[in-house]
Amino acid sequence: MNTTYSNALPSSFRYKNVLEKGKPVHDKYDSFSLKHPAMDLSRRAKIFSPFDALKGFDDELVKTQADVTDNYLDDTISIDEAP
Repeated sequence: MNTTYSNALPSSFRYKNVLEKGKPVHDKYDSFSLKHPAMDLSRRAKIFSPFDALKGFDDELVKTQADVTDNYLDDTISIDEAP
């Protein structure tokens, strides 16, 4: 585990020893890995996509970027005329 992160935890942190152990490492062909194969990242991303807490956030970012590009970076519009 990253020692910087470990040192940032308070000494009273209840699960510090568990956190310091880190992620378990399995051999490629041990019984656990055969029974529970690793999931590829694209499939894993699909599982969590319905839980997007900021639905529509990317669309708003694109609209805001377009507004900034169109209005504020155009030298022909004065500050008083900008929306």
